[in-house]
Amino acid sequence: MELFGIGPLELFFILVIALIILGPKDMVKAGRTLGRFMRKVVTSQEWRTVQKASREFKNLPNRLMREATLEELSKDFEDINQIGGQINKEVRQVETDFSSWTTPPELLNPDDSEKEAAAPAEEAAPSDPPLTDHLG
Repeated sequence: MELFGIGPLELFFILVIALIILGPKDMVKAGRTLGRFMRKVVTSQEWRTVQKASREFKNLPNRLMREATLEELSKDFEDINQIGGQINKEVRQVETDFSSWTTPPELLNPDDSEKEAAAPAEEAAPSDPPLTDHLG
């Protein structure tokens, strides 16, 4: 953990030097004063603003990369939709071109099928096979 860019080992050396210079009695007084000052700084609105700006600045490259990627993806999706629309048009055209080949004739000319339905159909009666005795 770093505080103002000072690591734990550096902080330890600063405390040792302060103890040597100030002595044990003045060290307590200096610690209280420093603690009050730090509390005022950390709880102030300015400190929160600085921290928020620092976080935003730190995350700025990642956010910009995500936004750029999203823009590229949306452009790709638009291109895919356009291609899909063209493919759908071509498939419909091919279906209409081949419908005469794939549709039964009675469905192609509904007028002919109505005429056939109106005319009585003569069906040959199926002949029954002769009944014979196979036993003898």
